[in-house]
Amino acid sequence: MISFLLIIFTSLFFTGIVIRTKSIASGRKGPGIFQPMKDIFRLWRKGSVYSKTTSFIFKIAPTVSFASVIMAILMIPHGSNPGIISFEGDFIMFAYLLSLGKFLTIIAALDTGSSFEGMGASREALFSMLVEPAFFILIGSFALYTGHTSFQSIFSSLHYGSYIAYMLGGLATFVFVMIAMIENSRMPVDDPKTHLELTMVHEVTILDNSGFDLGTILYTTNLKFAMYGALISNFFIGALPLEISIPLFILIQSLFAVTVGIIESFMARFRMGHNPQFIFILTSVSLLIFFGVLLVLGKFI
Repeated sequence: MISFLLIIFTSLFFTGIVIRTKSIASGRKGPGIFQPMKDIFRLWRKGSVYSKTTSFIFKIAPTVSFASVIMAILMIPHGSNPGIISFEGDFIMFAYLLSLGKFLTIIAALDTGSSFEGMGASREALFSMLVEPAFFILIGSFALYTGHTSFQSIFSSLHYGSYIAYMLGGLATFVFVMIAMIENSRMPVDDPKTHLELTMVHEVTILDNSGFDLGTILYTTNLKFAMYGALISNFFIGALPLEISIPLFILIQSLFAVTVGIIESFMARFRMGHNPQFIFILTSVSLLIFFGVLLVLGKFI
């Protein structure tokens, strides 16, 4: 329960820190860190407009996507404190709950009949498919390292006893940061500031959403960022007591948000044809972590 509450809390200001970091990097003061949430609350007070060409799928997609992320968050532990939902192999259900939300977002874009939104949906489907092996290899490697297959057991029993183990933790953090950027369609895969349909990915996918639905989609993105930040923080929290782990959790989330802002400020977006190559690199790094685990366990032949 504590992990769920902390993720909800950090989702309120995560995007605000990202935007504030980008503003400072470009020499501007920028809006307050709660301005994105104020914008979302304003959208939630508005009605949604639906095209006559859309079906019920377009109407339910934002809610289903939001619900799938909430269910996934319920599985994330806080160090040795288990999530509300915890069982052996829960990371598999975690991944496919997120896939369910992504699937509804994609078919909702196709439901509009727009060629632009279909193009964005195709790109989202491709990038999500390519990033999936990196996630499973990474979590599977740490499951092999700890001998457990649930998030709570993996993170609570995770210990670093050598320089190689510390290197694995650093590489895992890098992979999760990049997965979060790709899954939320941020730099260097997609630029959230662009409004050119030929280069957009996520922005063009939700082009027909408005009002309450658009606010729900934007807040779902905030939750997904905070969710991945929670996974990253679990690599460092371990079995620390709550009076230490909670401030450390908030600190790691803030550093993650600042990192996202810095990446988006100083890193150019890749050409669309280079994105699959970049995502495959994450799978290669995950394989490096896997071989590192075999080396630490003495099973490397």
